[in-house]
Amino acid sequence: MSKDNSANILQEIISHAKEYGFVFPSSEIYDGLGAVYDYGQYGVELKKNIQDYWWRSMVQLHENIVGLDAAIFMHPKTWKASGHVDAFNDPLVDNKDSKKRYRADVLIEEAIVKMEDKITKEVDKAAKKFGETFDKAMFLQTNPNVLRNKEKITATEARFKAALEANDMAELRQIIIDLEIVCPISGTRNWTDVRQFNLMFSTQVGAVADESETIYLRPETAQGIFVNFLNVLNTSRQRIPFGIAQVGKAFRNEVVARQFIFRTREFEQMEMQFFVRPGTEMEWYNKWKETRMAWHKSLGFEESGLKFKDHVKVAHYANAAVDIEFNFPFGYKEIEGIHSRTDFDLTQHQNLSGKKLQYFDPELNESYVPYVIETSIGLNRTILAVLSNSYQNEKLEDGTERVVLKFPPFLAPIKAAILPLVKKDGLPEKAREIMDELKYDHLCFYDEKDSIGKRYRRQDAIGTPFCITVDHDTLTDNKVTIRDRDTMTQERVAISELRRIVGEKVDWRKAGR
Repeated sequence: MSKDNSANILQEIISHAKEYGFVFPSSEIYDGLGAVYDYGQYGVELKKNIQDYWWRSMVQLHENIVGLDAAIFMHPKTWKASGHVDAFNDPLVDNKDSKKRYRADVLIEEAIVKMEDKITKEVDKAAKKFGETFDKAMFLQTNPNVLRNKEKITATEARFKAALEANDMAELRQIIIDLEIVCPISGTRNWTDVRQFNLMFSTQVGAVADESETIYLRPETAQGIFVNFLNVLNTSRQRIPFGIAQVGKAFRNEVVARQFIFRTREFEQMEMQFFVRPGTEMEWYNKWKETRMAWHKSLGFEESGLKFKDHVKVAHYANAAVDIEFNFPFGYKEIEGIHSRTDFDLTQHQNLSGKKLQYFDPELNESYVPYVIETSIGLNRTILAVLSNSYQNEKLEDGTERVVLKFPPFLAPIKAAILPLVKKDGLPEKAREIMDELKYDHLCFYDEKDSIGKRYRRQDAIGTPFCITVDHDTLTDNKVTIRDRDTMTQERVAISELRRIVGEKVDWRKAGR
């Protein structure tokens, strides 16, 4: 997919999301607020359905994982212990000509991706040229252009990793210069020095300014889990290994916020911290990697659109870290992170608070600070991934076109639309009876305005998997026509069967099937 075409598709999705009530710019009547969005009537339902599915997958299906909802405001020492006060920074660089600001690490990562793309293009070109006789493995080992790009990638990644670990801002700038990275706006390489910028929002508590205390809007939800470790352990009857799951808002003062709802200043995380015996963490890390990848595939994402990407530099609290990346319209980007956080967080909170955060292991007959495996997924990013994966502009056999959101049925905001063929002859009354029957199980939509064809298109555009049409024959045979969104096929079924048919087709247990 070309860069221009990718940008067009993203813009189509953004426009569609606003037009059909999924996502609105926040405070739009006041010209909006950068990198902040509101979820409309269908967006909030999609969001809730994704969240519910994650919660069921994590908590309901695992006897050793329980839930938590910690407060957004936390004692300021929390963020000192976690390292956020001293080390929660992004390296930023400005282009002097465009006056635009960028994350230096992202510029370098994108440059490496371009090098990898060059290798892919060389392979594709050779495969087309040689056909069935093409030996990909041999080509990758011998082609001069491939080897040259591989060598450049290896050298760049080594410099990049060393610069990040040493917190060497001058070297990050030099890598940008050496790679001849240009500003996408100005097309120039006129870069400023790279500087660190702390991402936490601060505010005050207290009625009198002089007596106020600086606190922070939480930049992640994980710390609420760690400071409640003993509370949950002592009240849940859990034994290690066990996990604590949480969905909640977090806030980061992103200076470089773009790509719609991918990177915003207010966002929601779905996190699970899994506490394990020290020495077993890599076994559990690998297990959760595969478990989480399978979950993403169950959302209808194709395997080719997902990949693992190991971190070039792991965070100060981790001994292993990998991202699950999704192929968004703007390329592969992180949708979930899996981290082996060691015992860093609990140990830091134990040291600063003076409270023991340990687990007594009856099998070993000893106490220890557990190690932690974290799975952290961005709810907003998952919404964008689902929208991107579902959005299709189809040309039909009769020459017409339709825009359709092919959500997995269990994620669709509206599960069924109830449509009387005309607004008279008792059809609306019959349709209302069906609506009243189904609405206790599913969110349904009643619509009697415009032609039936226009109503079908409207439901396609919001991703409703089934349209149920009530016609004149319904009054005598107690049957309706149910239309499938994806195939547009229509089937005549008994009203008495509707609850079962719709229920089976939108059941979340059929995810991925």
